[in-house]
Amino acid sequence: MPALNVEFSDRELEDLRQIAKERGTSMKALVREAAAADIARHRALQEGAEAFRRFFASHAEEFAAAFPEDEPRTKNEGRAA
Repeated sequence: MPALNVEFSDRELEDLRQIAKERGTSMKALVREAAAADIARHRALQEGAEAFRRFFASHAEEFAAAFPEDEPRTKNEGRAA
């Protein structure tokens, strides 16, 4: 399995030791769990953003009608003829 060396300050390392001890786990397991949780969170945010983009795109006309002030202006809009 590939590995990654991560550097911590003395304070961070001491905090990690203390947290791992309190949780009854190893420092390696603690750091791996934290990284895995952040990866899962990142993936969920990406999936949520993609679902929102699909929803917004499929209802673009409804949003434009409901919020016309938020629609981009055309080049000639707002100019006197």
